[in-house]
Order: sequence, then structure tokens, then C-alpha cells
Amino acid sequence: MLYVLILLLIITFVLPIVSKKVEKNLEVFLFLVGLAASIASGVLNKELLLKITENKFMYIIAFAVLVGGFLFKALNERIEGAIEYALKRIPLKIFIFLLIVIIGLLSSVITAIIAALLLVEIVSILPISRANKIKVDIVACFSIGLGAVLTPIGEPLSTIVVSRLGVDFWFLLKEFGVYVVPGIIILGIIGALFGAQQNKTIDHSQEITIVETTSVIIIRALKIFLFIIALELLGEGFKPIIDAFILPLDTRYLYWVNMSSAVLDNATLAAAEISSKMTETQIKAVLMGLLISGGMMIPGNIPNIISAGKLRIKSSEWIKLGVPLGIGMMIVYYVIIFAI
Repeated sequence: MLYVLILLLIITFVLPIVSKKVEKNLEVFLFLVGLAASIASGVLNKELLLKITENKFMYIIAFAVLVGGFLFKALNERIEGAIEYALKRIPLKIFIFLLIVIIGLLSSVITAIIAALLLVEIVSILPISRANKIKVDIVACFSIGLGAVLTPIGEPLSTIVVSRLGVDFWFLLKEFGVYVVPGIIILGIIGALFGAQQNKTIDHSQEITIVETTSVIIIRALKIFLFIIALELLGEGFKPIIDAFILPLDTRYLYWVNMSSAVLDNATLAAAEISSKMTETQIKAVLMGLLISGGMMIPGNIPNIISAGKLRIKSSEWIKLGVPLGIGMMIVYYVIIFAI
């Protein structure tokens, strides 16, 4: 069984990169892999299916994506006008810096989903090349992934951590703010560097344009719904691997192994790994490893999926920046957590 699950895990990492067909149908692919993993591990049963259908978060996210899509469609001209007005008065690099920092911090209040929807609308309008729009978006998704953890309402991972540790609403902000906020500011600086093409000739044939029709909005919401089901199946299906190879690891190794959250649901991993018996350092190591690596590949976070879908970002394009940026951040935080 474990060999089959390991093979499925490898397939989950590799196929979206090498196959364009898989890349275009990522949500369906992840659902099928999750289904296969659940069958292989013997956990696919009526109880699991019932548990998945009772996940209120799944419906809330899909509904937020649906409503957000229609809302941004209705307000598109006003949003575009407001951004153009701001760009005439604020240097582009400063605007991008503020966008990444503010969207990251706001995600803990408005949720990572709404933050991602707002992000793609703004990024699509920026007067920079398509390549740099993609880079700004990826950096901003890292920012959202970090910032959303600061309150229990930001994302499922933070909700699970607060619940498992039995702590108050402000625990994550008090304990992780010192790590997260400077990280978001640095990401803002990195993202601002991609505003360098504002005065250069831009190939408009390569520009990102978001054509929002009713069918597009509905299909996107359904895909997100399917993606969340896929994450549930992947988490349960790969649980034997988590139990056998991940949980027994020393925290220093677990920090790096948690890069698997680049394709696995970080909330599921957090639920399996976080315990009130852990030391403060262990909790920080586990959580920061999950948060950072979630930005490395498209399946790592729901904001990544939303951005990639709306801005038509390929897996290869995401990995080109996401992996080196994620590894660089992992190294820096490893030194901060374990060496300082």
C-alpha cells in the first residue's frame, strides 16, 4: 500500500509540470489522485464521504468565490478606475510594495480567498509585462499564505491550530506576528522589484486579460469546490505516509519535509502534526514550514489555485519563481528558528 501511495505522491508532483492536459484540468487531476489514494489506503467509505460533505468551509469558500466573481465583474470598471487613479499619484514600485503588504495583512481579516480574488483583479490591471504580473502575483500569494495565519478566520490551517492548541483568538498574532509581518514586508520589497518594466515597451499580445462571463464565474467556483474535496481526499489518502514517515521525524527534519504541503493540504498536515504537547519551537517550526512551502506550487494553497486559474499561470511558470523563493525563505526561517 505504501509503495502505491508513494507512487501517487510522485505523480502528484510531476504530472502537472510535464503534462499540459493535466495542468489545464488540475482540480480534476487532484480529485482523481485523491480518490485513488483514498482507495489505496482503504479509507474511502461512507463515513469519509459524509465527513467531506459536512465540511462547512468547503461551501463557504465556493460561495465566496462565486459571489466575489460576480461582485468584481459588476465593479470592474470602478476598481480599474481607482487603481489607475492611484497609479498616477503613487510610483508603481511603491504601489506594488503596498499591494503585497496590505493584501497579506488583510488576508487574516477578510480571509485568504477574498484577498486572492481582490489580488488578481488588481494585478491584471498593472502596467507591467505579463511575466512580471505573474511574478508579482506569486510573491503576493506567498504574502497571503503567511498573513492569513495571524487570526483563526484567515484560513483553515489557522483555525485548526487554534483549536488543537486550545488557545485564544490572538495567540497566532502574538506568537507568529514577529515572524510573519517582517516576512510580508520583505516579500513586498521583492515584489516591488518586478515593477521595473513600467517605462519599457510591453508586448500587449502577451498581456493578461480577464474575461468574466457568468459561465466562467460559475465554473471557477465549481472547480474550487472540487479542489477542496480533492484536498480532503488527498489528506486522508496520504495519511499512512504522514503517519509512517513524517510524524516520527525530529522537528528540524519535519520542517523541511513539510515542503510536501506544496501539493498537499497544509491544514490536513497541521491537523496531523500540531499537538499541545509540543514545545514553542516545535510549533513554530512545523507551522512556518507549512506556511512557506504552500506558496511553492499551484496546488499548495487555494489562493494559488484562484490566481493561476484567473491569470492563466502555468505550473512551470509558477515553479520557476515559487520554488527558489520558497526554498530561500525556508532557509532564512530555519536559521531564525533553530540557530538564533
